[in-house]
Amino acid sequence: MAFHELPVLLLQLLQIIQLVVVLALCSLVPPGAGGGAYTNHTTITASVLPCLPDQALALLQLKQSFSVTNYSTMAFRSWRPGTDCCGWEAVHCDHSNDGHVTSLDLGDCGLLSGGLSPALFKLTLLRYLNLGGNCFNGSQLPAAGFERLTELTHLNLSSSSFSGEIPTGIGSLRNLVSLDLSAAFDILDLADDGYSFNYAGNWLVEPNLARLIANLSSLLELRAGFVDLSNNPAMEWCNALANYTPNLQVLSLPFCQLHGPISASLSRLSSLVLIDLRKNHLDGPIPQFFANFSFLEVLQLSRNHHEGWVSPKIFEQKKLRTVDLSNNIEISGILPNFSADSRLKNLLLGNTNFSGTIPSSISNLQHLKKLALGGRGFSGEIPSSMGQLTSLKLLEVSGFGLVGPVPAWVTNLTSLLVLQFSNCGLSGPIPSFIGNLPKLRKLALFRCNFLGEIPQHISNLTHLNMLLLYSNNLVGTVQLTPLWKLPKLFDLNLSNNLLNVVPEDQDNSSLASLPPIKYLGLASCNISEFPNDLRNLDQINGLDISNNYINGAVPQWVWEKWSSFSFLNLSHNNFTSMGYDYPILPIYVQYFDLSFNNFQGAIPLPQEANWLLDYSSNQFSTIPSNFGTFIVDTESFKASGNKLSGEILAPICTAWSLNLLDLSYNNLNGSIPTCLMEDLNSLQVLNLAGNQLHGELPHSMKEECSLRALGFGSNKIEGKIPRSLVACQWLEILDIGNNQISDSFPCWMSKLPKLRVLVLKSNNFTGHLGLGPSVAEDRSNCDFLELRVVDLASNNLYGTLPEEWFSNLKSMTASSSNETFMVENRYPHGQAYRFTVEVTVELTHKGHDIAFSNNLVALVFIDVSSNLFHGEIPKSIGDLVYLSELNMSHNALTGPIPNQLGRLNQLESLDLSSNELSGEIPQELASLDFLTTLNLSDNMLVGRIPESIHFGTFTNDSFLGNDGLCGPPLSKGCSNGSNIVPHPLNEKPDIILFLFTGLGFGVGFAFVIVVTWGICIRK
Repeated sequence: MAFHELPVLLLQLLQIIQLVVVLALCSLVPPGAGGGAYTNHTTITASVLPCLPDQALALLQLKQSFSVTNYSTMAFRSWRPGTDCCGWEAVHCDHSNDGHVTSLDLGDCGLLSGGLSPALFKLTLLRYLNLGGNCFNGSQLPAAGFERLTELTHLNLSSSSFSGEIPTGIGSLRNLVSLDLSAAFDILDLADDGYSFNYAGNWLVEPNLARLIANLSSLLELRAGFVDLSNNPAMEWCNALANYTPNLQVLSLPFCQLHGPISASLSRLSSLVLIDLRKNHLDGPIPQFFANFSFLEVLQLSRNHHEGWVSPKIFEQKKLRTVDLSNNIEISGILPNFSADSRLKNLLLGNTNFSGTIPSSISNLQHLKKLALGGRGFSGEIPSSMGQLTSLKLLEVSGFGLVGPVPAWVTNLTSLLVLQFSNCGLSGPIPSFIGNLPKLRKLALFRCNFLGEIPQHISNLTHLNMLLLYSNNLVGTVQLTPLWKLPKLFDLNLSNNLLNVVPEDQDNSSLASLPPIKYLGLASCNISEFPNDLRNLDQINGLDISNNYINGAVPQWVWEKWSSFSFLNLSHNNFTSMGYDYPILPIYVQYFDLSFNNFQGAIPLPQEANWLLDYSSNQFSTIPSNFGTFIVDTESFKASGNKLSGEILAPICTAWSLNLLDLSYNNLNGSIPTCLMEDLNSLQVLNLAGNQLHGELPHSMKEECSLRALGFGSNKIEGKIPRSLVACQWLEILDIGNNQISDSFPCWMSKLPKLRVLVLKSNNFTGHLGLGPSVAEDRSNCDFLELRVVDLASNNLYGTLPEEWFSNLKSMTASSSNETFMVENRYPHGQAYRFTVEVTVELTHKGHDIAFSNNLVALVFIDVSSNLFHGEIPKSIGDLVYLSELNMSHNALTGPIPNQLGRLNQLESLDLSSNELSGEIPQELASLDFLTTLNLSDNMLVGRIPESIHFGTFTNDSFLGNDGLCGPPLSKGCSNGSNIVPHPLNEKPDIILFLFTGLGFGVGFAFVIVVTWGICIRK
């Protein structure tokens, strides 16, 4: 009996020893390995209990799914068959799970695979899984398998090049505490509010966020940056988060294409520590309830479309470390008095509408590392107390009301890496003490009033990467060689000053080394020849030498030395030749601008262009017949104002990515290819005006129509306006004037909710304006609520002018927001661009035919002249208080001029000539202080002409052909019996109204198209 008891006692003793060892090993596991907010849960340890054979086999199968590289060899060096897998690197087995793998951390190992192996899902007791930072080559996540990992609490698939929809199985992991599907990125802010970013990540899509998180009530961290959430309706994504993840601490959804306002339901997520919603399409106000989130440390809402007042209380939250509201140009607010106990490290308000003075209490923010006060409304002096922020690494200040020179206290900030004073009222020379900031990486002093020469002390900044001095009043002769001695310089912009940049006589290859220049801006630098000293800049990626005086051919070495550009702008010079014998240039370029030169012959095409090609205003005569091959990915193609002839070639329809096509003002003939309007679903702007095109417009528009502007004016187009155009619900501009259209007035176009410009002049439109008196339909079927420019002149419209039709032009009764539309595009390397697109419309303005583009919105315009209208002028026109031009001449209108027209205080031009109007000229017209063009000739008006400052400037021609009129400026005097009271000559005009109207008329109307796009024109 005793003989048999000894092994039993030994076995029990061994088990006790084993338990002690396991407990000791477990105590070595880092305390953060089990959970915590936004931490890396990497755990590498060994377990005493050996792993189960099926677990080892699954891991070895997973290993085989990765390509053999140096990285994989290193990552799997301990993964050997026959050894305990619980001791392998990146693998952990919990001692209580009998050899099951509970943690697998292969994050950032640089592994390469064609897809995620289903062997992974055999590890059914996994609690922690990290595959982030590897490359799965755009493969889709397995549709089935994740639902088997029911114990999973942490899942990290970030930056792993997965694509497609997120599997529903992830949404069934009820124990998930942390979910990371994001992409890693770094943003570099550039000039003009542009940016570039390095992007390494996934291409995942989640059409229903609510479905994904409905069962994830334990979730504390949600990171899904760059996941496409565009199909989630506005507000609903907020409601889903509030309803299903009540304890959420980290909400990180940057670059997700979210839209709509932030819903009040998000206020229920009061445990949030981090909110990152950068670079979405969010609008509406920034919620005030964020100021009540007592745990909030990071608030990032930059590069959205937020608007309205921002409560100063947001900046006073005690735990806040980072507030980034930058690049929301419509938000406003003032800075509070900052308390000394603030923990703010990053305060970023660049490119906003914040205003007021910068408080001296800014010096209390002693923890600040980054300070960007780019509010356009900041004014006064920059407080000297800012010089006490000696830990600052970034300082950016803007404000057109700021005064004074660059402050001397800047020299105290010796840790600065970025110094930027832009879009400001600062003036004076660039001080030499700038050269005493040894760590400076970026010096940006642009769009201010700086003058004088560029100081030589800048050459002391040997760590400088970016030197941006454009759009000031700098003077002097500049040679580039001294700047080439800045060894790390990659971005140099001296454009739009009063500088004279002269090329070097000698070849700069004699320099020991050249800086890695990637972008060079020398626009408007009085350059008369192509700078030869650029030929050795081997890394150049963007070049702007526009608006200079360069003649002749582009040097041949340009095409021999340089092969790839993000941005190449040679516009507004006197180039005559590309200096290359073939129409296909040996370069790849994204933005290529040759406009406003004297180039001739065939349009030169780069090997590939995926953004903009601009050949406008040259002498080009042909397009290569195979051009469709080279513009497949091009988004904007502009060739207006050339000598192109022949038909529009069919290969243009292979450019599936086109957003804009402008071939206006050439000699093109033939019919319009149907594919341009029916098949190119991405096309937003099509301008074919000023050619010799004939035939009918394409008739089969599709529901996917994205068109926003159509220009067909001054051609020979026949037939009717296609009714299928109603599918183009984004359409804002339609110009089909000066053609041969035969149709009735298109009331059906009132179904286009955004239509603002309608030009039908000089065609053969017939019938009534509106539905006509005999039509029993709902009158609202002809209400054009958004129209601001309507030109129906020189047609055959007849009948009376309906009061209610004019009264429903609601947009003419309210001030325009001067809205523009932006098309933004994302490129794999992370660059974004912004540019302005002009759609030219010809109108008869103050008696002269003028092409309008930049000021269409400011011009509120009605022209119904040269038709067959009769009856009285509608009194409701007097309600269109923003009307700037009214032309009703050459009709058969009768009755008096309504005195309600005297309410049109913005009116600049009024033409009622060649009608049958009677009665006296309303005295109220004499008070229209901005009226500069008046034509009441050839009517039957009587009585004394009103007297006023403005009426005194009109000549006889304004009143001729009215035998009953008398008084100045006519030579016919009035009899003593006339009892018309003249407008007081000493009455002062409304000066404020005069100024605002003048400013309003100068505001441009532009269509803006981006890549991703911010002008960010370079990496």
